[in-house]
This record gives sequence, structure tokens and C-alpha cells, in this order.
Amino acid sequence: MSSVLVVGGTSGIGLEFARTRAKNGDDVVLTGRDTQRSEAVAKDVGARGLALDLARPLEIAAALAAMGRVDHLVIAGVSRDDNKVTDYDIDAALSLVTLKLVGYTEVVHTLRGRLHDDSAIVLFGGQAKERPYPGATTVATVNAGVRGLMNSLAVELAPVRVNAVHPGVVGDSPYWQAKPEKVLATLRTETPTGRLAAMADVVDAVDFLLRNRSVNAVELTVDGGWLLG
Repeated sequence: MSSVLVVGGTSGIGLEFARTRAKNGDDVVLTGRDTQRSEAVAKDVGARGLALDLARPLEIAAALAAMGRVDHLVIAGVSRDDNKVTDYDIDAALSLVTLKLVGYTEVVHTLRGRLHDDSAIVLFGGQAKERPYPGATTVATVNAGVRGLMNSLAVELAPVRVNAVHPGVVGDSPYWQAKPEKVLATLRTETPTGRLAAMADVVDAVDFLLRNRSVNAVELTVDGGWLLG
């Protein structure tokens, strides 16, 4: 049984990963911004819940004070930001940069003494870094920054392994399920596999990165070849 912490685990892919590992018998802790929601969601999947806001990094150490040894750490917290450079929202940009880069790093900093030689970390990025869209100014920037963070942590924390996963369009995730079917249909035609990635595919990729002891400082894309479309 492994000790697993999923930061950003109350919805979407983070929740699906937490659910899968709890079902497999691991000791899972998941976090979300709201205490009641985190505890309720965690109870539903057989995990434990903590409140933690990645966008408020000065509070992260206190939020994780009760966390013990960590075998597998997944930092999946995200924020959707539509921020065009022609109409730039500085507050929104600062919030997302803080969440994704400073918040992610502070989680690792806080837990450094609770990791061990066989621990593994997976950071979540995204394919906007390779295929940006209007409004992806900050999203593309921070997801590209995940690569630098991954490399830096892999060097500094060695032998702890640090990898990153970059999902593309995940068709059954809450965000993409809310899109019109014609949008998803077009995206399927642009994907060589003829299907969109599913949350189960991303969960499997994350599990591989955590499990394989010779995979380190690797960015794994899960998009069915969408970038080639």
C-alpha cells in the first residue's frame, strides 16, 4: 500500500486518479480549496480530504502540517484562464502563475522532508504550451514553465523522480463535456486515433510515471497525436 497525495483532487482528472488509487487499496489524501467539499468528495471515494489553495502559497505549509510520509505526489490543480494579451487581466494572470508555478513548488518544498528515495512526483501541464489558442496567454506560459520546474526538481530532489503529464483534449472531463458536440466532433477528426483522450487514459499515464522507477524528468503527452492533426 502506497501513501498518495493528490493536490487538486476534488474534480476532473485529479479526482479520477484519487478514486482509482483508493480503489486499489492505497492510502489516499486529496485536496481542494474548500474544506467541506474536500472532505465530502474524499469520503465518497474512500480517501481523506484536506483544504489547500495553491493560489495562496503562504498557507500551504500549515494546510499540509498533518501530512505524513508521501510515496506518490500528484499535483493536478488547475485554473481555467481566458486572458488575451490585447485585453490583459493582470490579476488573473498573477493568480494563475502563482497557482501553477509558485503553488506547485511550495507543495514540494513543504513535503521535502516527508519524501524518501523511492518517492515519485507527477506535475500536470497541458498541451496549450504547444498549441496555444486566443486567450491562452497565461495558460500556455505556465504549462511551458512546468517543464523547467520538472527538470529543476528532478535535479535538486534526486533520487526522487519527477515527471510531468501534458493532457490534450480530454473528451470526458467536465470541462470538455460542457462543450458543444460539434466542437468535440471536429477535434476528433483532427486526432490521428479518431478519438479524444479519456480521463482513464491520463490516469493510466500518471500511474505509469509514478510506478516506473527508470522514468525520470520525462514529459508525457496524452492527446492521441492531436498535435499532428
